[in-house]
Amino acid sequence: MAAPALPYRRTPPTWLKTTPEELVEHICKLARKGLTPSQIGVTLRDSHGIPQVKSVTGNKILRILKTEGLAPTIPEDLFHMIKKAISLRKHLEVNRKDRDGKYHLILIESRIHRLARYYRLKQQLAPTFKYEASTASTLVA
Repeated sequence: MAAPALPYRRTPPTWLKTTPEELVEHICKLARKGLTPSQIGVTLRDSHGIPQVKSVTGNKILRILKTEGLAPTIPEDLFHMIKKAISLRKHLEVNRKDRDGKYHLILIESRIHRLARYYRLKQQLAPTFKYEASTASTLVA
């Protein structure tokens, strides 16, 4: 699946009348509602006509949230992978003979461990963070 390339110009479009301060305030308001950084970006693009937050503010959405103290505790990609593993584990409780599901659960959980190792190395996760299937639902809830 091909993704569109970002425009080369890094300046905000001339037709955009939103100031960086207004945009940061709006991002914080959406984050307080419980939206993830990618959901905030989609909302700004679709509902408010803001193509790239970085071109307007100079910072990405996650950096803005970190400076305001509203960043999620677990990185978004790891969060969604844990969520997927939990739903697959729930499915396997009901459908015990689903061998394909068991195989894919192993793959997903190995991906979770790999990502967690990366984020611990980059100090975006606590050094004591460890994914365990028994306590995973508390991480997501």
